[in-house]
Amino acid sequence: MFQITLDVLLGFGIGLALGLLGGGGSILTVPALVYLVGQSPQAAVTASLVIVGANSAMGAFMHRSQGTLNWQVALLFGGAGMAMAYLAAGWSKALPSSVLMLLFALLMLIVGAFMMLRPMPVGSDEGGRGLWVTVLSGAGVGVLTGFLGVGGGFLIVPALVLLVGLPFRQAVGTSLVVIAMNSLAGFLGHLHGPPLDIRTVAIFVSAGLGGALIGARLTRFVPPEHLRKVFAVFVIGLALFLLADNIQKMGLL
Repeated sequence: MFQITLDVLLGFGIGLALGLLGGGGSILTVPALVYLVGQSPQAAVTASLVIVGANSAMGAFMHRSQGTLNWQVALLFGGAGMAMAYLAAGWSKALPSSVLMLLFALLMLIVGAFMMLRPMPVGSDEGGRGLWVTVLSGAGVGVLTGFLGVGGGFLIVPALVLLVGLPFRQAVGTSLVVIAMNSLAGFLGHLHGPPLDIRTVAIFVSAGLGGALIGARLTRFVPPEHLRKVFAVFVIGLALFLLADNIQKMGLL
């Protein structure tokens, strides 16, 4: 009973992060599945893609109704990301679990520091800076999606604002479509990996859908800059824990 309650709370929190920030769910899902649920990193990567993909689709539906979604950018960025996510999905199978988690922690640390130290610009109202910038940005995020099992929202939102030029709120809604697309491609690339824990995934997805629904509605009332900094602190703290734990497992300390 305790484990079910924990899974529900974790799933809700992941969905809430996705709905509020347009990302962040995947960077929490893999560590949660490994350290709190007890899955292997490889199995957690596959499960994370299903959980985050489903929650992102719900969040995107809510943002669509609010008019904060750019379909043209989403399809270009997401299409390039899907291709690269599928190609990169097999790479994680070649790495030891501790190395995979170490790489995941380093990525978290870099992104957390970026979110904390660099102000997020508001973006432009032009809806994008060009086809190739959008496609190349999407392809880069897709590689990380397939390799590390992250939907990439914590990278997609900054990329859509800084590189593509979308306004922040529109980038949040657009990123959710991209995450859902990338997660689907990454999952298809992991089909021949460890078996999926259907029960755990179902609990996370069900609870996460409620979180994504509430999170998408809260974006109208909560300043995104405040949310981003609080989330950055949490990400950095979790990254430091993962770094210390996996460096110790590798015998480097």
